[in-house]
Amino acid sequence: MKRAFALCLAALLIGALAWALFAAPPGFLFSPPRLWERPSPPVQERPVVDAGRLHRSALPNGLEVLVLEDRRLPAFAMGVTLKRGAGVESVAQAGLTEFTARLMERGAGERDFRALDAAVSDLGATLSVTAGWDSVAASVSGLSRDHEALLAVLADVVLRPRFARDEASRVRSEQLAGIRKAGDDPNTLVAWSFSETLYPQHRYGLPLAGTLTSVEGFGAQQARDFHGRIATPRAAVLWAVGDLDSAALLPRLREHFGAWSGGPPPPPAADPAPPSQRRIVVVDRPELGQAQLLVGHEGIARADESRLPVQLLNTVLGRAGFSSRLMGRIRADEGLTYSISSRFRQRRAPGPFAVRTFTEVSRVGELLRGLFEELARIRTEPPGAEELGRAKSLRTGAFALGLETSGAVASALVALEIYGLPRDSLDSYRSRLRAVTPEAVAEAARARIHPERAAIVAVGPAERLVPQLEEWGEVEVRQR
Repeated sequence: MKRAFALCLAALLIGALAWALFAAPPGFLFSPPRLWERPSPPVQERPVVDAGRLHRSALPNGLEVLVLEDRRLPAFAMGVTLKRGAGVESVAQAGLTEFTARLMERGAGERDFRALDAAVSDLGATLSVTAGWDSVAASVSGLSRDHEALLAVLADVVLRPRFARDEASRVRSEQLAGIRKAGDDPNTLVAWSFSETLYPQHRYGLPLAGTLTSVEGFGAQQARDFHGRIATPRAAVLWAVGDLDSAALLPRLREHFGAWSGGPPPPPAADPAPPSQRRIVVVDRPELGQAQLLVGHEGIARADESRLPVQLLNTVLGRAGFSSRLMGRIRADEGLTYSISSRFRQRRAPGPFAVRTFTEVSRVGELLRGLFEELARIRTEPPGAEELGRAKSLRTGAFALGLETSGAVASALVALEIYGLPRDSLDSYRSRLRAVTPEAVAEAARARIHPERAAIVAVGPAERLVPQLEEWGEVEVRQR
């Protein structure tokens, strides 16, 4: 009886299953792959900016003008970018560009600091002056209906900063306080010590904001003199983006900036000499249980012809998150850190290549052995077609995401002018990237990765770190 019941139940279940399969919609058994399993659609090749929205011109004094119209929102941004920055400072002047930029916000034209701040804030707008290694940028942003008033503010800030003595004293005190505070942070400390180790006697060896010694000597006259050197229309870009009519705007730009005069800008800084041998530095911080590490050497300039192969090489090595070799080896396989990445910092002169990470103090030697093995392996086993293909997909996707707004596009276009790169570089980027061959990346690995002369800088307890680092050479201990 039980056997008959079981057979009957089995027959019913088989029948129900057969009916379900028969009645199921087409494709039930062989459903199409889910969206994230499908291959990516082909990348569309088209200009980053529609030609009708981008307008270029130049004033008779040599000032380049770039206007990118975007009428979707009643807002705009406008600025002047000077094509020189901290890279032209002497070592003794370290931080002067930062000091000058901050002081330019503290009063201009007929307005002192309070009046200038009120003129901007009353419109719900913003004003900023930022300093970098290769440029100084003054900008305003707000509602498009206020662009006339804000253009006048911008012209005052760029052409007629007041450089008042009392404001210079305040800015100097603020900058000194910022340097003291930053020096207490192990992340900042390892970066400063790495630069100092890699670039002795060169401006790149000191922080962008300068040192306590250099900034202590700054005053209004030093800022005024430096501004006079770098603020010249022959090395500047006036840019505007947003809800603006370029035809109507150009006469107003001539009115405010047409009389601006100036000679040639200071020459770019000399390229730093590459290190001839490995240097190892420990910054003694006995209280730390986790060591901060930077390992690297000289890199490439922003306009270097090998920049695309180098970018792909670095993506594979340490810039692709969990897909990178360093993250896969050092974190996923060996569990030595939570994060590790590599980067080529590209400036007008060659900036550094650096691998940054952290780990328990007791495991620093173990991590470094794995790191140096991966640096050596990228030279002997460069990425093949499949690994390189993934890096290209990642970079082309990141490129598109980085240009989602008109402001980001305008910033990228200005950067091309700063570094003298071809103006079609954005439009051609993806096709040029896809054209990079495995052979070109292999050559970049051999030419640009040099573990044998990489500087090693660690911040942590020297007593425990030095024995782990001695296998790579003599260790210098610094106190901070």
